[in-house]
Amino acid sequence: MEPVTIIAATAFAGLLVTVAGLLRGWQGWLRLKESELERRAAAKDLPKELEGGSPEGAARIEIADLKERIRKLEAIANGVEL
Repeated sequence: MEPVTIIAATAFAGLLVTVAGLLRGWQGWLRLKESELERRAAAKDLPKELEGGSPEGAARIEIADLKERIRKLEAIANGVEL
């Protein structure tokens, strides 16, 4: 066999392994998204109390968390030890 043939066959085998890995990852991602959609559909059937509260409350908590992170980053930038 010629070296060019061996190199081409090795490159093709590597390409096949890479494509197989990417396909498996894609299928896993699709399964994850499918399960998220199923959980959301099931959560819509629950009463509001069991659902985890209102989205406004969650947004307020996230904004407070972001403000706290900004405060910490500003303190680090100013050289203040927390």
